[in-house]
Amino acid sequence: MTLTAVLVLAAGTYAFRLAGPLLRDRITLSDRVRSLMSMSATVLLFALVATSSLTKGQGFAGLALPIGVLVGGVAAWRKAPFVVVVVLAAVTTAGLRFAGVS
Repeated sequence: MTLTAVLVLAAGTYAFRLAGPLLRDRITLSDRVRSLMSMSATVLLFALVATSSLTKGQGFAGLALPIGVLVGGVAAWRKAPFVVVVVLAAVTTAGLRFAGVS
């Protein structure tokens, strides 16, 4: 099911990106529609992150993984380098799991 969702999301993203150059001169979008399209990409990305960080298999992933993702998100928001974001998230998750937080 997750693979299907990822493939559908990838196909939709590719179609959106392809539609831009193909329809640039044919369609004029209002500022409201442009804003909604921009926000929809952010919402889709957030939904993907939330789904993959909160679930594992068919159930809840436990607290360690979402906390690690949150730490990584804060680091990214503070404009830390990508490697630092990934390492902070991984170390936080691993540390919590080592401490017994599932």
